Amino acid sequence: MSNTLLVEAAVGVCYGRVGTNLPPPSEAINLIKSIGVSRIRLFNPDPEALQPFAGTGIELLVGVPNEILPTLANSPVTISMEWLQTNIFAHVSPNQVKYLAVGNEIFLKDPFYSPYIVPAISNLYQAIQTLGLATSIKLSSSHASTILSNSYPPSSGVFNSTIRPFLLPFLQFLRDTSSPLMVNVYPFFAYINNPQYVSLDHALFRSSYVEYDQNLAYDNMFDASIDAFVYAMEKEGFEGIPVMVTETGWPTAGIDGASIDNALSYNGNVVRRALNNVGTPKRPGVGLDVFLFDLFDENGKSGEEFERHFGIFGDNGIKAYDIRFN
Repeated sequence: MSNTLLVEAAVGVCYGRVGTNLPPPSEAINLIKSIGVSRIRLFNPDPEALQPFAGTGIELLVGVPNEILPTLANSPVTISMEWLQTNIFAHVSPNQVKYLAVGNEIFLKDPFYSPYIVPAISNLYQAIQTLGLATSIKLSSSHASTILSNSYPPSSGVFNSTIRPFLLPFLQFLRDTSSPLMVNVYPFFAYINNPQYVSLDHALFRSSYVEYDQNLAYDNMFDASIDAFVYAMEKEGFEGIPVMVTETGWPTAGIDGASIDNALSYNGNVVRRALNNVGTPKRPGVGLDVFLFDLFDENGKSGEEFERHFGIFGDNGIKAYDIRFN
């Protein structure tokens, strides 16, 4: 496998669109190309955002919205097929779609939809099998780090017991279809929520301090977070399922610790490690697919001020800091 393939396969950017003043998608695509990004995550199959990607060669991870899962779960496979054709493949060629994230952060955060994840994902999988796309498109569901009730040290990683009835069939699906566990991992949040335990340097990949766990050396929060998921899956009897990071990032403003320098340091390290297939202490040399959050600052995001400042670009389309992906 040539190096260029590895580069293209490894790192993408989330294209969130919760803003009132974002550049139009056609302009966004030019900005995406200008920084050498070849993979984009869209949270919803919004035709206005999806259509302009057609023919660009940019690979896509497309979200299947939480709200549609009950319908897909409770209907025949033909409905899943129609939904895919109408909402995704009518706008972009199937060969541009690499992943479908069936639901986002449902367990614990949006638990009403938990019972629908596996039935919906199974129907969608049967639909893409029927369409002859099961080898080119992987299906999973994106989860917040909070699905682990314990994540530190990594070998203590364990899933929240309340989600097990829904989680175990989901992990079984991932194993059966050789699909990745999709996780949203933010050392930034670990740092701002527990500054007495998590140092800024440890979160930013620049700590000289090494912690040992099961004879494995950890010098950053990111690796520890990923491996906690690996250990948690092993405890449930699921070894070998790949982990994929569907969101990670660092804000440029809005709170102590958020700055342009820190965002560049964090995201730059994530990109470099992904492109070099560094892997983690538990899975060294196993490259991680990673999506950085976020393409633009999003002024429509609720919550703390920093939530609106994760962009590699400002909402004006001006680059916040110089990061390249190739």
